[in-house]
Formats: sequence, structure tokens, C-alpha cells
Amino acid sequence: MKEGNIKISSENMMPIIKKWLYSDKDIFLREIVANGVDAITKYKKLITMGTAAETEGEEYCIKISVDKDNKTLTVEDNGIGMTEEEVEKYITQIAFSGASDFLSKYEKAGGDGIIGHFGLGFYSAYMVSGNVEIFTKSYDGSPAVHWMSDGDKKYSIEECDKADRGTKIVMHILDEEKEFLEESKIKELVKKYCSFMPYNIYVDFKGDGKDKPLNTTTPLYAKPVKDCTEEEYKEFYTDTFFDFTPPIFWVHLDMDYPFKLKGILYFPKVKNKLEIERGKVKLYCNQVFIADNIKEVIPEFLMLLNGVIDCPDIPLNVSRSFLQNDKQVQRISKYITRKVADKLVSLFKTDRAEFEEYWSDLANFIKFGCIKDDDFYQRVKDIIIYKDINGAYKNINEFLGLPAEGEEKSEGEEGKEDKKEEAKPSTIYYVSDEQQQAQYVKMFKDAGLNAICCDNFIDPHFISYLEYKMPDKLKFMRIDADIAGALKGEDAAEDSVLVDIFKNAIGDEKLTIKTQALKNPDVPAVINVDEYMRRYSEMGSFYGMSEGDVSKTMIVNTANPVVAKIKGLGEEKQKFIAGYIYSLALLSYKKLSPEELDKFVGENLTLLNEYVK
Repeated sequence: MKEGNIKISSENMMPIIKKWLYSDKDIFLREIVANGVDAITKYKKLITMGTAAETEGEEYCIKISVDKDNKTLTVEDNGIGMTEEEVEKYITQIAFSGASDFLSKYEKAGGDGIIGHFGLGFYSAYMVSGNVEIFTKSYDGSPAVHWMSDGDKKYSIEECDKADRGTKIVMHILDEEKEFLEESKIKELVKKYCSFMPYNIYVDFKGDGKDKPLNTTTPLYAKPVKDCTEEEYKEFYTDTFFDFTPPIFWVHLDMDYPFKLKGILYFPKVKNKLEIERGKVKLYCNQVFIADNIKEVIPEFLMLLNGVIDCPDIPLNVSRSFLQNDKQVQRISKYITRKVADKLVSLFKTDRAEFEEYWSDLANFIKFGCIKDDDFYQRVKDIIIYKDINGAYKNINEFLGLPAEGEEKSEGEEGKEDKKEEAKPSTIYYVSDEQQQAQYVKMFKDAGLNAICCDNFIDPHFISYLEYKMPDKLKFMRIDADIAGALKGEDAAEDSVLVDIFKNAIGDEKLTIKTQALKNPDVPAVINVDEYMRRYSEMGSFYGMSEGDVSKTMIVNTANPVVAKIKGLGEEKQKFIAGYIYSLALLSYKKLSPEELDKFVGENLTLLNEYVK
């Protein structure tokens, strides 16, 4: 037996492993299993090269077993195995190199520099183990080797009687980490980190033919698109994300050049249109799980989706847990964004009806993506649609009656377009709450005007974004922001007497009162609020600041028959009717406060008493 001293002490090595290399100790099992997978892959490569012979009927697999009595967790593979010289090179010499050299060497190596090398992945076992043993036998017939160390200053290496090719890692689990001696915990980790590894993984393998592997060696994303059925896509989604609500559709990614990438991104059914719900995009490298929602690869807005992406060309640092931020990563990110945008545009063009059916599930995702990524916005801007107050879906150009970008224009249309460019931006009216703003909607419909519905959580931000992107083309006004401008009837001089009656009745110095004949004579008065002051106030409220008072203007409709009679009433009745009209206007504008509601109920009781006299 050979013994030696590990020159790097545990005081130096363990902090490096536990704090610098790995953010989560659960990852140790992924590293140990992944090393076994790499060892099998190397052996199969030798077979194809004619350097090694395949054993008839042998199943290449990883076996994991738990021994609670002896407090051990064992991971065994039947891969290439190691000679004593290789054990010294890949296990012991890493420690001999010293802490600073260790970090320098493997930080530069990147992912491929460690895959298949037991050193780094192997040492992650000490995150949960006090002592670790290696039993290994090389494919070349060299004597089997037993290596053992407690991760401190000493190790031992000697020949052993292991008969079969491959490597067995025996981890003596620390008392404070005894959760890793629970079979349920180990199965949970295999499902999380090893679910798509390319060789079967068994826990507590019995060899009686009744065992079932815990992983899927050929995940759906690895299959050609033409070989995947709709049922398989949905089943894969449910199994991977434990979401039993079928996705609305998906994008199957398959790229071979200039980098390799496969994956499936799913568009989930939105459970609440007033929230932006975060999804989960799982990143793999050669079917080894890396992490969820890696922002360097997955643009932030795509994290609203659920998906799996496997990219062997991802440049990883030593722990396989963090990405190096380089141009390759940026190219991968742009490719994923482009494929998602292309899928959406294709659906819009080939099946507009289906696209409209999906819109309530897609709207937040697409709008958030536009705000976050200009490339995405440029690709999808013409497929952003809005439901109008008549229930029809239109994009901006359709709503404004303009040709889509790239369409041929007639000579007359060219002239009209030139005039539009010289004119002010077109005003697009919108509704943020169809129920609350029902009276305004009715007035617009009666006047033959149209408005779009912007009732999603993200819409206040998005319409401001569109105004920023197209300042010369459009501006947005909420349907209650400019009633006097949109629905005014015949021009008439301001009625100062009527204004005074309402001012005295309401008694609110902050309220501006104006008179105007509106097209609809049924409505006695409406509330207008400056669009941009209201937006500023709402934005402050969104970020946790007080919303503050927004100055309001009440437009008294002189075309209304009740309003026309007010001046002929006695002072007491003038005050009551003017106050009641103000309450009606407020009710159509917003949800009444408790005080306002109490006042409105009192006014209605007064009217009832008058009616039955």
C-alpha cells in the first residue's frame, strides 16, 4: 500500500469546494453521477475505435445504493475505469497542485476541461462526506486500485480485488448530512439533476429484472421534430414541469451550426392575466442538468415560458454551475429569441383565428418581451393585437386604417400617407376596465368611435413604450381622458352660470368644471382626467409611492335635458341635482370611496322619498 500527504490542507481545500465551486451541496450527486456517465461514454468511444471490446449483453448504467447501517452512499459505473497512474493524476495531483494553482488551472479549463476527469467532480463528495473511497479497474486489464482519503492531509492507494471494469465511489456520509442516507432524498436528487442523462440510473439496484431506471435516456427534445407527436409534447411537458394544464403550443429548437443546441420551449396557459408569472427554463449540457433560468442564456422575458434547453457548447466554469459571459453565449441567446419570435409570427400569418384565440395567454409575454428586448420587438411588432370595444382583434396599423409595413400602396394612399406623416400623431383611445368605464364605452359606440382594451397588468407600461418607439405615429388616451374632445357636439360658449351652480353644489376647489355640448344627450356629466398626470400617479403607486391627487375636470353636458332645466330650479333643488349628477359622474369614472358611496346612497333615498310624495 502506498501512502502520502496531501499538501493542500482541508482548511484550504474545503472552503474552495464548498463556497467557491458549488452554491448548493445537493450538486455533489450530479457531479459524481456525471463523472460515471463520462466514463461510460469514453469506454463506448474506445469500442467504436476498435481499442476496446464490448461485452455481450452488458447494460451500460449507473447504480446508486444507500447503506444506512454503515452510513455510506455508493455510486458505481461500468465505464472506462482508471489505472493507479490515472488515479494519481486525476485525484491526488489536483490536491498537490496547491490552492492557487488549483483554481487557476481549472478556471481556465472550462467545462470540457473537467468532464471525464474525476478530480473536480470527485472532490464535491467531501461536501457531505467525512471519508471517501474509490474502487476502480481500468478497461486495459491493469490491477484494480483502492484510493481512500478523509479529505484532510493524508490519502492511501493500494491494489484491490475489484473484478469488473469501472469505478465505484463510496462516500461515508457525515452525521450532520444524514438526509443523504434517505433513499427518497437520493431519488429526488436523481430526478432533479440526472433526469435526462444518457445511461440508465438505478437506485438500490437489485438485478432481479424488476428495477426501473429513474431517468429518461432519450428525452423528447433530442428527437427530430418530425418524429414527435402532439401527445408526446404534452406528456413531456407534464412529466417535466408537473403542470397538468396543457400548454397552448411550443417551439422545438434544433441547431447544429454554428453551435449545437436542442430544446423545447412551451407557452403555458396563463392562470392570471393581471400578473406576469415566472416559468422555468431548465438548462442542460450534454443531458447534464446545469441550472434553472440562467439569465445569460435565457433572456429574462423568455423565463415566463417553461422549457428545456440542452447546449453542449455552453462555456461553463469549473463547477458547471455558472456561465462564462462570452460571445458564444450571446449568440445562443439571440438564436433562442429569434426562434420564438419566428414561431409567433408564423402562427399569426398561417392561422390568425388560432392566434387570436391564444392572445390572452400570449399578450403579457409578448409585451414584456418587447420592452426587454428590442430585437424581439422589431420581429413581432406587427403581430401585437388588441381587442377593440366591439370584440374584434386588430394590430395598430389595422386599427388606424394604415397598410402593414412592406405592403404596396396605391398612388392615392401614398399621398394620404405623406399627409399623415406631416400631421400630428394619431390618437388611440383605450379602455382599462370595461365594466368600470361602461358608460364611456357606450358613448363611444353610440358616436361610432372605437377604442382598444388595455386591461392587462403590463399595459400601462407597454403603451408608454409604444409612444416612445413611435412618437410621430401615435399617442394613447384613456377613454375617460378627453371625452370633450372625442365626443363634443356643437360648439357653444361656456355657461358661467351653470359652472357656478355646480361649483357651489360640489364644493371641491380642486375640481375643474366646464360646460360642453356632447354628442350623447343622455349623459348629464362626465369626468375627465389628464392622461399623463394620471399615468405618472399610477406609476408612482405601482412602485410603492403614494398615488396622490390627480386633478379632475367635470364636463357638464349642456345637451342633456336635465342639465338644461337646472337654472330654472330653486337654489335647494339646484344644489341637490348638481351634487347628484356629480355622484353619477364619479360612479362611471371609478369605484366610490366609502364616504362617496354613503353620500350617493343618501341622494338616492332622497329621490325615492320625493317620488312617492
